[in-house]
Amino acid sequence: MSRRNRRRQDADLSDQPIEIKNVVPLLDVLFALLTFFVLSSLFLNRTEGLPVNLPKAQSGAMQKTPARATISVNEKTEVFLNKQKIGISEVSDRVKQLLEPNQDLVVVLNADRTVQHGDIIQIMDQLKQIPRVKMAIATKNN
Repeated sequence: MSRRNRRRQDADLSDQPIEIKNVVPLLDVLFALLTFFVLSSLFLNRTEGLPVNLPKAQSGAMQKTPARATISVNEKTEVFLNKQKIGISEVSDRVKQLLEPNQDLVVVLNADRTVQHGDIIQIMDQLKQIPRVKMAIATKNN
């Protein structure tokens, strides 16, 4: 094809209107990306314990230090350490295993509001006796 014919063909193409069918694959890709980001953002929330019905507190504040261990107590008074079922008497030994040298361990206590006060005190007493363990109690803000 000679240069004249190419120029003529290019001139003929520039006079034609832009076709919408060339944009459809781009829109498909954009919608696929949008769907991916929306769905992936739904799974970004972080749950640290088992779902329990937390008590409400007016003075509750967000903790700045990330929890390294979570103790959950459900309505049946079953105790879980980082989603692993343990007995109430095992709390102290299992938390000691999580301690790292020269580093404090923050333990968040997630207890259902229907759990007996005595059971929570028993767990808190065991945690209080472990050096370098700091305790936080999870509540639901109003």
